[in-house]
Amino acid sequence: MSLKHSYTLIAPFYDAAIDRVTRSARQRSLCALPAEAGRVLLAGIGTGLDLPYLPGGHRYVGLDLTDAMLRRALPRAVDVDFAAVQGDAQRLPFADAAFDSAVLHLILAVVPQPADCLAEIARVVRPGGSILVFDKFLRRGQPALMRRLVNPLMRRVATRLDVVFEDLLVAAPALALEDDQAALAGGWFRTIRLRRL
Repeated sequence: MSLKHSYTLIAPFYDAAIDRVTRSARQRSLCALPAEAGRVLLAGIGTGLDLPYLPGGHRYVGLDLTDAMLRRALPRAVDVDFAAVQGDAQRLPFADAAFDSAVLHLILAVVPQPADCLAEIARVVRPGGSILVFDKFLRRGQPALMRRLVNPLMRRVATRLDVVFEDLLVAAPALALEDDQAALAGGWFRTIRLRRL
């Protein structure tokens, strides 16, 4: 099953499964958006769970692979300058340095090639721009046997359970780590702030 098909099927149930569990971590992550107004990419916006917590003043572009997710996001965009774009986070349809910041909430562990996604983010964020990440990651050398055992099935349906963020960062040399905090599930989920060099 393709990722697009899978998330089209998941869209009606996504909020019930994800919203309450991740809400406070999303809010904490979004507090790190710069105060000065800018153009912000929300890569993998899904059903728009971040939209109610975004500060005003910015111009937001929300990208998602599926129309089903974007249709659920649009009603949440009442208080912000927001445009929805259907597209692939691994091949972004934007020019180099088109954004001042980017938000990647629960997308790097979803896409088949997370290193490609992060490299694309580095391409479209201007030098000096910030990238906010909230997702689940293994740490280098972490056994996590159960996660690794169920990963082949889970990655076909909804999400990967084997992504090591440090490996992604090595593949994106234009990005520098500024902050990395445990967010949920004993540190499996993390909030990370990066700077585009």
